[in-house]
Amino acid sequence: MTKDSPLQVAIIPVTPFQQNCSLVWSTASKRGAVIDPGGDLDRIGQAIAAHGVRVESILVTHGHLDHAGGAAELAERLGGVPIEGPDPEDGFWIERLSEQGRQYGMTECRRFAPTRWLHDGDGVTVGEQTLEVYHCPGHTPGHVVFFHRAMKLAFVGDVLFRGSIGRTDFPRGDHATLIRSITGKLWPLGGDVTFIPGHGPVSTFGQERQDNPYVGDDVVTA
Repeated sequence: MTKDSPLQVAIIPVTPFQQNCSLVWSTASKRGAVIDPGGDLDRIGQAIAAHGVRVESILVTHGHLDHAGGAAELAERLGGVPIEGPDPEDGFWIERLSEQGRQYGMTECRRFAPTRWLHDGDGVTVGEQTLEVYHCPGHTPGHVVFFHRAMKLAFVGDVLFRGSIGRTDFPRGDHATLIRSITGKLWPLGGDVTFIPGHGPVSTFGQERQDNPYVGDDVVTA
């Protein structure tokens, strides 16, 4: 993206899991959102201040602690901004957040009730811009992806990574469902889409279709 892009993004690795929390904001108005604030809220707050963003919402891709654990406290720190997402099918993960946090020593981690559950076909706003919502289950049953069509930019959480895909050995995870989500929901958006994964480096759908050993075209069509 450039300084003239509709949206700007700062990736903030957080928690011992080095999860890619994203601060995203409108270039025109500096109004923005935080996607997947798993923890390390002081670090997220420093990024918000450094970029001069007025955060108006928190967006959550799924209910695992490294993505959603800090949402409740961050919302409070930001004056009660709404929390949007994930899909209701991840409600059981949200309910377990406090327990998960205790297991991993993440004291900021606690459960919450989303202001708005999200569904396939919904939209969320970042300033004047809209992100499309795609329900992409498999890693978790209620996982959602956020997509800015004009910029061809996707925030995919733990659905897809550079050279890999999300784990499916968690409760209600399913490998075949995840593959269908990737090939049926993400690939049609275009090979030139850049995606920010929940962990690791940024990539494009086209690159993953070329050489990802789990969902590359030669693997899926074999």
